[in-house]
Order: sequence, then structure tokens, then C-alpha cells
Amino acid sequence: MAAQYTVMQGFAVVADAASHYPDGQKRHQEVIKVSGTMTLRFNRLARVAALLMCFAVPVIAQSDLHPQYVGSEACTDCHEEAAEAWAGSHHAKAWTKTTDANVLGDFSGTTFTQNGIMSRFYRDGETYMIETDGPDGRMARYPVHSVVGVEPLQQYLLETEEGRLQSFDVVWDIEEEKWYHLYPDQELYGGDGLHWTGPYKNWNARCAECHATDFNKNYTPTKRSYASTQAEIGVGCEACHGPGEAHLAWAGKLETSQIPWTGLSNTGLTITMSQGGEVMLQQCASCHARREPFEDGNPLPGTPFHNAYRLSTLRDGSYHADGQILDEVYVYGSFLQSKMYAQGVTCGNCHEPHSAELIVEGNGLCTQCHSEAGNADFPTLALQSYDDPSHHFHPVGSEGAQCKSCHMIERDYMVVDGRRDHSFRIPRPDQSLETRSPNACTDCHSDQTAKWAAEAIAKWYPDSAHRGPHFGQTLAVGRRDLTGSTDELVALAEYAVLPGIARATALEMLTRVASPELAARLAPLLEDPDPIVRAAAVGLQRGAPETERPAVLAAMLEDPAKTVRIAAAREFLSLRIARMPDRISRALNGAMRDWQGSLLAKADFPETQVVMAGIGLTTRRMGAALQAFGEAVTLDPQLEQGWVMMIRIHDAMGNRDDARETVDRAIEANPDSIQLALIRAELQL
Repeated sequence: MAAQYTVMQGFAVVADAASHYPDGQKRHQEVIKVSGTMTLRFNRLARVAALLMCFAVPVIAQSDLHPQYVGSEACTDCHEEAAEAWAGSHHAKAWTKTTDANVLGDFSGTTFTQNGIMSRFYRDGETYMIETDGPDGRMARYPVHSVVGVEPLQQYLLETEEGRLQSFDVVWDIEEEKWYHLYPDQELYGGDGLHWTGPYKNWNARCAECHATDFNKNYTPTKRSYASTQAEIGVGCEACHGPGEAHLAWAGKLETSQIPWTGLSNTGLTITMSQGGEVMLQQCASCHARREPFEDGNPLPGTPFHNAYRLSTLRDGSYHADGQILDEVYVYGSFLQSKMYAQGVTCGNCHEPHSAELIVEGNGLCTQCHSEAGNADFPTLALQSYDDPSHHFHPVGSEGAQCKSCHMIERDYMVVDGRRDHSFRIPRPDQSLETRSPNACTDCHSDQTAKWAAEAIAKWYPDSAHRGPHFGQTLAVGRRDLTGSTDELVALAEYAVLPGIARATALEMLTRVASPELAARLAPLLEDPDPIVRAAAVGLQRGAPETERPAVLAAMLEDPAKTVRIAAAREFLSLRIARMPDRISRALNGAMRDWQGSLLAKADFPETQVVMAGIGLTTRRMGAALQAFGEAVTLDPQLEQGWVMMIRIHDAMGNRDDARETVDRAIEANPDSIQLALIRAELQL
């Protein structure tokens, strides 16, 4: 047992669920130090937690009956205008079959070379083929399974084994009409987790749910295999409106003797889009967000966002300190920061939902509200001229006179795919030096400094009310000096008028310095109206005295938002509890099942296996921890932290031969790793 304590006292273990990285370019190693002696008793709570280590248990399907999916073609007779707008849209073309009409790339025998590997694109009769390096590094030929996207690039999926689809990294540039590599600066070879055949480029796990309708991943951990299904490839009508069987029955298009469904709208759908507001926004956010999924595939349309996903906060590496986009974050987290969101603006105010095109092109989109006439739906707007040099101080018709140039900076992802920041912020070059964040002015005037831009804006708007403090200042300081900015982060979290995602970010940062004082002061935020804030506030309670923590957290186990319940379950895992009232025990069991299901749904994520290993360490199940770390490095051999933990555990348990064998395998997979070489020398293996 002493050896187990040694492992748990000094080494980094993951204690938080991994974020969802659909772009596959992050190895999630968000770790904390577990220090002190853990004396968790194996009581009823520990036995419940142990269920989380049963990797082969399938995720339980939704128990409520719901109508069947009928396909988009069944909708077109009655909804001709919507169907016509949808056909050919980016949603309809999100994932298509390999046909001559869909394939836009040049498969005439063209080639592309990267890192000494020449990929060839050709036809074998009617079959589109790609010859390239496979998972073992040897050249192989693959039929193109299916097609992703229509512009500005098109990607192709290859089936490396039955049911396993991988996103090939050499893609077709629609505008330039040429092949290019999505990650031109990386040297990726077979066996690397980030290679196109690796787990981070797996279509079933990372991408398919947002490119399909009623997608179910159906991963079998024991076989590491997929039997994925979907009602329809591409984002069809039912991806947003819900399964259509009951709706067809309501419309008299389908004969049925009995309708057993409950909880449907008066037209037989699982979601009522006509409600607009949060209903529409959260449905769009289910794909247009940087988030961690809780389910095996698409949640039933109409499921509240926070019951299906854990939203990523404004983390370093994903966002700039002031909340501007950095990595690809898919809109929702940005939009939640905006004054537009606070005033009730939704996606449908700017985007036609079926074609996914803008309602109006150019500045006319913004002036439907921001003008001298205003908009009766948003009475707080200042009635003044915005599309005018007196506001933007640029020549009419120029790029600088476009609203989006100043208020929606653009960043390219996947090399050529421009995405705009939806936080709709006022440019703050005066804060760029302080927050180290970009600004729209020097985005265009790249030969100038932020100081120059700030002085220009000060001349244009000498009495501006928009140059006051910004939450980005506090988050920037917190990133550089967490302990020295605790008071400021606490004040940010408590300031209810700020965006919830910014307040939750402050709370998440403070978790690393949690203390009894912080836990007590911030406990009121457990009742905040925003589930993002409540979930983040739960983590602060790990600083509360252990005798007080269960009582504080018990109510969170029954929170209406699953993201909060799971956060509470995580905190209960390390508590010593001999007995609980039956109601709390039932609530804890339910929250643990929520957490279990969310982890099992992502058992094919290496980062999830690291989380499972952390649970094993917390509950002193060293065999389970080794199993999970072993699975993590099997999926991603370059996940050095997993190898390190396996070596440390074997050594602490006195298994020198196993430690030696593990370090040999680790260095074989990572021959240039200084960390592994130092551990071998340190432990004299």
C-alpha cells in the first residue's frame, strides 16, 4: 500500500474529462497534482465509482421511445421551398457518396508529395482510388469511401478496416484546383497518433456526428472496432428538426393505428423551431461549438445543449485571453460572449437556416438592426448611422468599411477555410499589449503597431464608453500569474453581468488554487442561472473541508443540467463517505451513471483513457489504472504522459521488470523523447 501512496503523492494524474478536439491536433494533457495521502475507503461510493472502469459495458440507449427517422426525401413534398434551399447547401453536402457529381478533386493520376511520401489519386474503372502510406508506413491502395464538404476544400474518407473511416490529410483546394496537405509543417508517419490513420483523424469518433443525421458511433472497446450507423449521411432535415415519423402521421402521410410517443410538439416533432431563441441556438450549437460530447452519437434534436455536451471555456490554446478565436472553436463559445447574444439575437437573425447562407450580403446584414431606423425587436439599439465614414472612418466600399472587417476578425483553419469570430467585439488595440491578443486594426494594417491603432481610435472616438475594463485583462494576468491574480479572478467570476463563459473560465482557472476560503466565497455560484458557471463552480468545492464538501455538493447531483451533475460526480469520487441518505445515494448513483456513459461513449479517445486511468489511481485500482494507461498509449503511442505514468506505477509497486519493459517500449515509440530517457536514467532501468 505504501507504494500506491508514493504514486499518488507526487505524480501528475488527469482528474478532469477531456475536451473534444474534432480537428485532431491536440493531445489533451490537462493534468493536476494529486498530493497528500488518499485514504478513500472502498465503501458503497467506491464500488459505484469502480463501475467507471468497466470498459466493455455498452452505453445505454435512450429509454424513451421516439419516432423513427424517415429521411429528407420524405419532407420534400410538403416543404418544397425549404428543401430546394437545403439541396446543395453545405449542410446537404457535409458528407456525400462517392459519385462523379460529388467528387471535385482531380483523380486523373495526379500526385502530391509530403515528407517524402507520394500520394497518388487515380481511377480504377468507376472506383476513385488513393495510393498512400498506411498505418504501418507501407504504401497501400484505398478506394475512396465517401466525400466530405463542397467548398472551399473537399476531403476524402478512406476505410482502413471494416467500419473504420479515416479522414485523409491531403485534400482538394476548390478555388486553386490543387491538392494540399492540411498540416504542412508536421512530419507525420504511420504509427503516429496524429497520422491520418491515427485515432485523432478517425471519422467515426471525431467528425461524423456533425456530418450525419442520427449518427451512432457503436464502438466496441474490446475489439477496437466500429459498427457505426446513421439514418442519412449529410445534415438532413431531421438532424435539426428531429425524427419525422410522428410528423408524417400528423400530416396524414403515414398510416398508424397507435402513436406511443410522448413529449412531442403538436405537430409530432421532438423540437419546436418556431420557438426560436435558445431552442434554435442550442440546436445549432450542438455542432457549431467546441465541446465534449456525453453521448455515443447525435442526441435527439431538442435535447438541451448542456445535457448533451460540456462546453469548452476560454482556455489558453483555444482562445486568446480576451476571448477572441485562436484555435478552431466553432462559433458558439464566441457568440456567448457577445452583446448580441445577451440581447436575444440568434442564428436565424443573420443566417437562412435551410440554405445556411446569409440573409443579406455585405453591410446590409448588419444595418437591418444597426441603423437610424433600428429594429423594433431590439429596442435598446442606438439609432444612428453606422454604414457611413463618420462611423468607420474608411473609404466607402473599401475593405475597411465592411462591418465584418472591424467586428468579426477572420482566421483560416484547414489552411484555406476562413472562419469569422462571432463575439462581435469592438476593436481594442489599446489592450493588445496587455492581453497579448490581436486586434482588427493591425490585422489589416500589419505594418503598424497596436499603439498607433489605439491612438487613431482615440482621436475618432475621444469620449467613447467602450474603452473601459475588459474581462480579457483579468484572464490574461491569470494566465501569467495565477496566484497573484486570485482576487481579480474571483471578482470576475462574481460579476453577474459578464458573459457566463468568461466567468466560468475564471472559475476553472481558480480550481488550480482551490482553498477553503475560495470554496466558501464562491459557493453561491453553485446556484447561478448559467449551467456553464454552475459546472465550473463545482470544481472550486474541492478546496472545501472534506467534512463539508458532501453537503455542499449533494444538491448538484440533481441539477437539471447533465454537465453540472457530471461535474459533481467527479468531485464525489475522492470523498470518504461511510453512509449517505438514500436520496443522495440515488442521486449520486444517477450522476455516476451519467459520467460513466459519457466516458464510455468516448472510450476510443486516448485522452479519455487517461481520464479513466486517473479514476483508477484515485480509487487505488492500480491494475485498472495500468490497463487504461496501456490502452491510451496503444491508441496513441506518442502520448508520453501515459508511458511515464505506467513506468512510475510499475516502479512504485516494485515491478522492476515490468517498468524496464515499459520504458523500452516507450522509447521505441518515442526515440527522441528526452523525458523518457531521463526517467530510464533516474530509475536505473
